[in-house]
Amino acid sequence: MRFTLLAIPTAVLAIANIFVGSVAIPPSDVIDILLGKDSSVAAYSFIVLQSRLPQMLTALIAGASLAVSGLMLQTAFRNPLASPSILGITSGASLGVACVTLLTGGSIAAAGITTGGFIAIMSAAFAGSMATMALLLILSAVLKNDLMLLIIGVLLSYLVSSLITLLNFSASADGIQSYIMWGMGSFSSVPENHIPLFAAIAAAGIVPALLLIKPLNIIQLGSSYARNLGVNLVRTRNLLLLSTGILTAGVTAYCGPVAFIGLAVPHITRMIFRTADHRSLMPATLLCGSCTALLCNLLCALPSAGVLPLNAVTPVIGIPVIIYVILCRRQKL
Repeated sequence: MRFTLLAIPTAVLAIANIFVGSVAIPPSDVIDILLGKDSSVAAYSFIVLQSRLPQMLTALIAGASLAVSGLMLQTAFRNPLASPSILGITSGASLGVACVTLLTGGSIAAAGITTGGFIAIMSAAFAGSMATMALLLILSAVLKNDLMLLIIGVLLSYLVSSLITLLNFSASADGIQSYIMWGMGSFSSVPENHIPLFAAIAAAGIVPALLLIKPLNIIQLGSSYARNLGVNLVRTRNLLLLSTGILTAGVTAYCGPVAFIGLAVPHITRMIFRTADHRSLMPATLLCGSCTALLCNLLCALPSAGVLPLNAVTPVIGIPVIIYVILCRRQKL
């Protein structure tokens, strides 16, 4: 029943993302375009098929990826404020993009081949994320304490922010503007022909997450109890970091550093399902993440609002949820 409560609004929002946008298109034209017929205005076909449809699919994939990453981190570190950005993976992507846009003028040169524009930014973001994840995997072999690894992630985020500030200080005005635009986040930056690749990257991170359902349920009972039941905590943590790194790297590379979805959605799902069992919580979080991302994308493109930055909308949904969680935990203390 509760899955239906999530599935119905997700389907409605997915349809609304195709029919509603900053450009008002008659519903009859949208239906004709989706059925392969000619529309009354040629530009409408481009808007629906090349803009709105890829944005809707991107929001579905990105929301699910960030939400399940947040769920895994909050469970593994037993910290309600853990999110994909807490371990510095998002910051690593930001540093990669900053190096391209602020240091090299928006292009990458390697082996005599120069790449610029969208491909350069996407490659730099993915490389930065995966480099940070590799560093965390190395540190996880040394640091046996989850709290210490969490602190290292926070410190990495501060270090990266400092480096980006230094790059901004010496960059050109055009480079700074490009970096700021990327940092605002958007589900409209994934071209139609990149959707299969984006979905494949998400699948590569979600499959390991599904394999971690049983260990995550046991870890909630405590590290000692999990170890006594035969759970390999180091291997579980490394697989969790790998899954989170792939999901966060893919979303950040394509959509920018999307805020609050990974932090707030797991709490929203727990409030709806009132369970800590990941057999229900994991698929529900995937669905709730997609639903939330679709809602944010719809709010960004309302006809009366123009086109708003994604990170101007996500805090409106995420911050009230986090405040509510903090107040509830305070009452329990």
